[in-house]
Amino acid sequence: MFRTSDIVLIAVMVSAAALTYKTKREAEEQLAAVQKIQAQIRYEEDTIDLLKADWSLLTQPSRLQKLADVYKSQLGLEPVGARQIGGLDDIPVKPVTIEDLSSQRLGGMADNSGNGPADDKDPVVTGSTVQ
Repeated sequence: MFRTSDIVLIAVMVSAAALTYKTKREAEEQLAAVQKIQAQIRYEEDTIDLLKADWSLLTQPSRLQKLADVYKSQLGLEPVGARQIGGLDDIPVKPVTIEDLSSQRLGGMADNSGNGPADDKDPVVTGSTVQ
């Protein structure tokens, strides 16, 4: 009849076959998932190519010029004159004075003017400053 070693070897062979089948099935599932993701990537790349082609068509200078001519009255577009082009040095700088800075109160937590959220002056005096 069967010896104990024969039964053990048969059990090992059956478990090895089951493990091989399980591993193969998991690998096939992973391959299917990878192929699905690759198909999605190809679809997205095709969509990007199509959108780039549409953008290229929509931004052609001749098309934009025709649209500007058609809607000129509504858009109020005028050609840029040579005197309208300037440099950064042509922009005047607004002078800032100390009075402008000191008259602005932010009204935050650090504002000790009595106009802050608590409407109280902080009684704590630090250093040599007294308000």
